[in-house]
Amino acid sequence: MTDLEQLLQAAQAEFAATSTPAELENAKARFLGKAGRVTELLKGLAALPVDEKKARGAEINVLKSGIEAALTERRQALADAELALQLKAEALDVTLPGRSRGTGALHPITRAMARIEAIFGSMGFDVADGPEIETDWFSFSALNNPENHPARSMQDTFYVDMKDEGGRYFNLRPHTSPMQIRYAQAHARRYAGQDHMPEIRVIAPGRTYRVDNDATHSPMFHQVEGLWVGENISFKDLKAVYLNFITAFFETDQLQLRFRPSYFPFTEPSAEIDIMFESGPLKGRWLEVSGSGQVHPQVVRNMGLDPERYIGFAFGSGIDRLAMLRYGVNDLRQFFDGDLRFLSQFK
Repeated sequence: MTDLEQLLQAAQAEFAATSTPAELENAKARFLGKAGRVTELLKGLAALPVDEKKARGAEINVLKSGIEAALTERRQALADAELALQLKAEALDVTLPGRSRGTGALHPITRAMARIEAIFGSMGFDVADGPEIETDWFSFSALNNPENHPARSMQDTFYVDMKDEGGRYFNLRPHTSPMQIRYAQAHARRYAGQDHMPEIRVIAPGRTYRVDNDATHSPMFHQVEGLWVGENISFKDLKAVYLNFITAFFETDQLQLRFRPSYFPFTEPSAEIDIMFESGPLKGRWLEVSGSGQVHPQVVRNMGLDPERYIGFAFGSGIDRLAMLRYGVNDLRQFFDGDLRFLSQFK
């Protein structure tokens, strides 16, 4: 065995004995580095005769190629071993059950709104939806609440930096009552010129805005307006409809309903609707849940109808207030704080 063959075997053995990339690079330096053994052999060629230099140089190059091949092979082996250890450390047991990230649920206000729509739908009411940015006409004037009328202060709202054709600022609607006018006007146009017009029976749930903020009021809140107009609709019908609604919403007939005289510019006469629970944590307490009344003749006229022929009732209920009573919530603001500890109760 020649000295070059012995050197190749020595390099292969030393490379194979290394266990880390750093050890392998140190071993490489001992053979192929600037002061390595192969480098020394190449430097020694200068002292040989020309004929021997060519043959010896070829043999040293073969040796160098062999050592580099052994080095590359060991590098790959160490890399494969490191990858295998990493895969083993990060191995997943696919037979284990999956980890659930949890599921969401409908917001309690959304649940209450859907329940309200379903109950009134079962009584033949349509559901109307409309713009939250409204004109002065639909928010106030069409509801018998003209400019500078003191009743407007009861519904102080927010205004948008845009004006309508009359130069009045648009507002964030303080109630969903504008949809009563919009829906009734469309209904009246649809049946204009006919001898008989079907009754108007509609609810309008949605977001509304007022300058309020306390435990039972929010600057943004949800309201449902109801309207039933026909040729012979009275307070008796209002009482029957609302009692049926309240009984179905709270899933109990252990409650009483009363109408307390009040004032609203868009109804005459007007009444606040209170309920009293006869059992449960609210037993014996009267709680206001809605405003209501016979639709004012001027409002009927603004709907495009003849108040001498058509009459009806309207009501407006706070969906958030109804949800508070149904779920036993004391502070309205909890609905909108986004606290998952609170909201998870309603899954």
